[in-house]
Amino acid sequence: MRRSTLAALAASGLLFSSGSARGDDVPADFNRLVLDTGRIPTAPAEPDLVRFQLHGEEQLRLEGLRSFPLDVTWTRANAVAPSNPNSVVSDSLGQNTVLSHWLRITPVLQITDKLTIIGQADLTGVLAGDLAHDSWPDLTPRDSYDGYSNLQPRWLYLEWLTPVGLLRAGQQGNHWGNGIVANDGDHPSLFGDYRYGNITEQILFATKPLGIDSPFVVALAGNVVYRDNFAILTNGDVAWQGILAAFYEQGPDMLGLYGVYRHQTHDRSSEPNAPYTEFLDVGVIDVAGHFARPIEVPRSTAYVYGSFEAAMELGNTNIERTLDDGNTTIRAYGGNAVAGVVLAGKQDVEAHGLKGERPDLWGRIVASIEAGYASGDANPYDGVEKRFVFDPNHKVGLLLFDEVMRWQTARASAAAQDCGLLNCQRPFPGANLLPSNGGVFGAEYLYPTFVYRPRSWMDLKLGSVIAQTTADYVDFYRVAKDGSYVNYQGGSSQRHDLGVELDGGFEARVTVGQVAQRQPLRLQFGAQAGVLFPGGALADATGATMKTPWVAIGRVGLQF
Repeated sequence: MRRSTLAALAASGLLFSSGSARGDDVPADFNRLVLDTGRIPTAPAEPDLVRFQLHGEEQLRLEGLRSFPLDVTWTRANAVAPSNPNSVVSDSLGQNTVLSHWLRITPVLQITDKLTIIGQADLTGVLAGDLAHDSWPDLTPRDSYDGYSNLQPRWLYLEWLTPVGLLRAGQQGNHWGNGIVANDGDHPSLFGDYRYGNITEQILFATKPLGIDSPFVVALAGNVVYRDNFAILTNGDVAWQGILAAFYEQGPDMLGLYGVYRHQTHDRSSEPNAPYTEFLDVGVIDVAGHFARPIEVPRSTAYVYGSFEAAMELGNTNIERTLDDGNTTIRAYGGNAVAGVVLAGKQDVEAHGLKGERPDLWGRIVASIEAGYASGDANPYDGVEKRFVFDPNHKVGLLLFDEVMRWQTARASAAAQDCGLLNCQRPFPGANLLPSNGGVFGAEYLYPTFVYRPRSWMDLKLGSVIAQTTADYVDFYRVAKDGSYVNYQGGSSQRHDLGVELDGGFEARVTVGQVAQRQPLRLQFGAQAGVLFPGGALADATGATMKTPWVAIGRVGLQF
């Protein structure tokens, strides 16, 4: 059985498969033509060979962020103005400059080509600079100096290639399609940085029911969620999932269906005034696909490519209750589609010192556009939850979704759960699910990007995000506290224009030496920045929009 096709689902569900393309029309490493991260690849397993490999990367990240107004918690308002806390109507994140680091290591033990043990862990956090405050509901709150103490075990699983299919068992990531629903947090993006991702305690089996040469694959999995955007096992969230996926894949072409049923509970019987158990029952239906084709262009090698993903969530929960304490029905949907073109050039491999390390085909120019849609919810008390949230590791730009709307929802969640406001009784129902963690939610957008590579090891990149909300943009906290259906600045929720974001940057990857077994050691460095021209959905009660937010990030690190 061919390992590559089965591993495409079980390992990560890459945008373009690691399997061989039909003939020589599309290179097998087409991913690198679109986005070259410089990562050191793991050598494929070989028969009759036991081999241990250790790869990873370490980065230092220096970020500068212009302040923008957020909800103020009751505790902070009381500290600022004890005699009249209601006079304090907004606050900032409190973080303008921050230095953080990120280390990820991935050890792999290959026992012939049949059995592999794979691990992965992150050591990450804030080293210096300003700390955020009242940001704790976010998955990465940046509110403490934890750079060398925040160890996050991600993967430790066994993968066995049997005569009838691929079996995987242990703690592992889940990824499907473009990663808007299931994202393993191990897929780099053109702008922004990936974070934790979906991690589960899982048993998965994938096989080709129509025979070894068939392009049709079926996979079945059962898991307990260790950590994702909606549950953390160590915090008391117990989420069971069953997954069934089927897809056709041949070379760079894939079309598949992915289905998930999730039952999640959290026993809150020991909490004050909360003798009950929260539950969430939800099913997800997701269809995804991608393709790539060569096209005729004079004096160049060119390809056109595309991908899409569309998902619907249907379910029921008592985490978000209506005014009469009834359960909430879940009806949310979203999707995205990407289309692009690559003009590839030949590099002088000897002149750039890359002989023997990289294929000689690389994307000199890459232009693409992504369109996305996530349903929104303007009324938290109508008994129907319509808000669809993309996984935070599917990055769309640098600033609007990953900073502004991320911290707006995190701060609103913190304010809604503030002990000073609630005397530490049970917070407003559903407040803990409010943070977007940087994922797209309740919005539709266009995201054109452009990459120029004057050399195979350097990327010059541009991007833009044009977005508006898909429903009235309502601050949950202000509705619960005051009954006011306004946005996060206290302005009209009926203005839907989120604004226009412009992004730019460069990335470089230079081989500086070797480590064990002639493994390259690569220096990676770059910078990226974004500026947002906010629209009416981000305006205050007077109609004035916030001062133009911006973010700038410098990165330097090693890949091994």
